Amino acid sequence: MAYQEINSETMDRWCAAGWEWGKPLSHETYLRAQRGEWDVLLTPTKPVPHEWFGDLKGKRVLGLASGGGQQIPVFAALGARCTLLDYSAAQCRSDREVAAREGYEVEVIQGDMTKRFPFPDGAFDLIFHPVSNCYIEEVEPVFRECFRVLRPGGAFLGGYDTGVNYLFDDDETAVAYRLPFNPLKDPELYRRSMENDWGIQFSHTLEEQIGGQLKAGFRLLALYEDTNGSGNLHEHNVPSFVATYCVKPAEAAQGFDGLGRQKTEVTV
Repeated sequence: MAYQEINSETMDRWCAAGWEWGKPLSHETYLRAQRGEWDVLLTPTKPVPHEWFGDLKGKRVLGLASGGGQQIPVFAALGARCTLLDYSAAQCRSDREVAAREGYEVEVIQGDMTKRFPFPDGAFDLIFHPVSNCYIEEVEPVFRECFRVLRPGGAFLGGYDTGVNYLFDDDETAVAYRLPFNPLKDPELYRRSMENDWGIQFSHTLEEQIGGQLKAGFRLLALYEDTNGSGNLHEHNVPSFVATYCVKPAEAAQGFDGLGRQKTEVTV
């Protein structure tokens, strides 16, 4: 079985067991969002600054691996036209259920973000991508696809695990593993991952993640760090996540080739 299929099934089990990130928002929270009282998360604890979004009314928003009925309903309440791409059936089902309950339309696609996205070039004004690329082995192809499907001037908001969490044991008191954390290249780590129902997870460096976005052609405008929200590392204020606000340059349609390389003829 491909590791993507393993992770999809693992997340479905986590949701059935009450996983925090699989619990859809309440009707009351949706109504508050309609009144302009809202926050969403890219990382465990810090709300995303509202200025990173701008006015979402009428905007085309892609929730990339953003299923669970938590963020997409907020964007819909704010007037966005939303699409979800997520490979967990349970996460997709939560978003469909919230949309049916609240009476808005959403396009929900159960799909794999490691494959070419099923959207045309420039289809979206904003991509919202919470912490999830820790479940895929190669991140740069995802950033290239995000660049492709955003319109010039569009925003890409992402949350990322910095890799620190993958060093430690369950109590976060002792270094138990070495980086990079990749069960596909370590049979013993693969065995532990399957036995403990971790799914197949991967550490990624900031060079891969922030550098990968820049290489794809994005411009980084802002970022912030975050902790786990609980546990020993959190108590020691260790930043283990980062959120980034990037844009596809307005001149990208003619000025960049999608791999971050500037073309010889540029019209701005």
